[in-house]
Amino acid sequence: MPVTSDHERDPLVLEGPTLTLRYAAVPDAPRLFELAGDPQVTRWFSWGPYTDPKQPLVYIDSLPDKRERGELLDFLVVHRQDGPIGVTGLSELSRRDARATVGTWFAAAWWGSGANRESKAMVAALAFRTLGVNRLTAWANTHNIRSQAALEGVGFRREGLLRAWHRHGDAVHDVFVFGMVREDWLASPLSAVPVRISGTPPPAWALS
Repeated sequence: MPVTSDHERDPLVLEGPTLTLRYAAVPDAPRLFELAGDPQVTRWFSWGPYTDPKQPLVYIDSLPDKRERGELLDFLVVHRQDGPIGVTGLSELSRRDARATVGTWFAAAWWGSGANRESKAMVAALAFRTLGVNRLTAWANTHNIRSQAALEGVGFRREGLLRAWHRHGDAVHDVFVFGMVREDWLASPLSAVPVRISGTPPPAWALS
């Protein structure tokens, strides 16, 4: 049976009150290079910062295949007045266990702006309402107090510590693991955010 690709289905688009989530494309590369070239943005990540304009192009080029294989479902976070401001999405999908990991990053100017809450609401709606996921996991570096507070502020529960979880440069970091199950989402402020979802999920991501 032939595999359906992004070119043969309507792409997923998520719309909230002020933000749109869509797949990144080649014209977005310069803006992604600008956003992810800031060392304070990628300080706690296992990658970055970008130092070569080719890096976002390599990332964008990898996305369609990763979507089809169920490895990564990333979206560009676009503010409807100010344009792209970050990236959010799902990874580490387990079809058997109906769970995935959510990750998000924003330009420093958007920290504390409410964009995190809205984008998390959009991804959670996609995961729980459309894809059939029953659990979302998120990680935060033990030194990244801002990220920890942001996750707890939208209804994620701190569940434990993972030691030596990822490497950034020559440094090995511990992370806290956070979780949100469907019942948590329904009781959280995220479920009250209006989210419109259009397009068709890649088959690898549709669990229900």
